[in-house]
Amino acid sequence: MRYVSFLRPDGTASFGRLDGDRVVDLRESKGGTLRAALANQGLAGLADGATFALAELALLPPIPDPGKIACVGLNYASHLSEMGNQRPDHPTVFTRWTDTLVPHGGALVRPENSERLDYEGELAVVIGRTARHVARADAMAHVAGFSVFNDASVRDWQRHSGQFTPGKNFPATGGFGPALVTPDEIEDLAAQRVQTRLNGALMQDQPISDMLWPVAELIEYVSAFTALEPGDVLVTGTPGGVGDARKPPVYLQPGDVCEVSIGEIGTLRNTVVAEK
Repeated sequence: MRYVSFLRPDGTASFGRLDGDRVVDLRESKGGTLRAALANQGLAGLADGATFALAELALLPPIPDPGKIACVGLNYASHLSEMGNQRPDHPTVFTRWTDTLVPHGGALVRPENSERLDYEGELAVVIGRTARHVARADAMAHVAGFSVFNDASVRDWQRHSGQFTPGKNFPATGGFGPALVTPDEIEDLAAQRVQTRLNGALMQDQPISDMLWPVAELIEYVSAFTALEPGDVLVTGTPGGVGDARKPPVYLQPGDVCEVSIGEIGTLRNTVVAEK
């Protein structure tokens, strides 16, 4: 199944199931948001409501209100190499805030105090049930589904200190969407390729199998220091090919179109605008 969060034509926030070019509204069966539905006995048994044409809806991030967004840096050897880093002993984890999220079709905002906004195509993992001290062998049973993320980074602010937080939390810099795709929709997760295109040019292209710490190991690690709850999002790192490492560097400019595709999971498309 594929689930989206959206604004109904009357402006009411809701969520539903994709059915071709239609969306079946599910909000009334569980109330609230897709996150709330995950927390309330999951996505099974949801009652169908009204049906809308996908084209007439404004999408929201699949999980508009995650309690936690845990991001992983330096999780592909190609990105480690291009950024001049050595492999760390443990996953590099930092956080994003909810007001950084931008839906499929929305605009990433280049801040007024930097011209070094960079793309980072990544796999997003949505947690389906509470995960605390989870062994990697059991980790995937805690996954509700997958989505696509653009962990756009303000590079100069990212390097103000040893912490990534400032460069990762400018408002409207985290593309997320278009849908939450349940695991049964994906034949082989490891074989899916993370591909980023900037104005049609292929900039990143690498299989998920090249992760240094695969999804199950990341869930094991993160759940060892915090409880992952339904609707929390784990963003799993970007492959090589980022704009900051190119010679000359390639940064996102107002008017650009950035697309991140991950095989059967889908394509996230965002434009770029300057902060007003």
